[in-house]
Amino acid sequence: MEMLAAEVNMSVSAFHHNFKSVTQTSPLQYLKRYRLHQARLMMLQDGLKASAAAVRVGYESPSQFSREFKRYFGVTPGEEASHARQTGALLPFDAA
Repeated sequence: MEMLAAEVNMSVSAFHHNFKSVTQTSPLQYLKRYRLHQARLMMLQDGLKASAAAVRVGYESPSQFSREFKRYFGVTPGEEASHARQTGALLPFDAA
């Protein structure tokens, strides 16, 4: 966070405030969501297993990744992949 704030000549707290006002989420939440979306794409487009996709996007714990994936997308990584294989489509996702 410090590096990003320094890049735009802001204090960390000012960066956090401005980032949240633009994205409606904190920088850390934004990064987590980005990583989850990237892992989802890797699993569905590249056929990676959830544990491999989790490692590639920076998760050290596959179980933590699975919990956060389910909390965010509403289904487990396995359920998502199974649905995509059967239908060729992603499950609907409501980011609310």
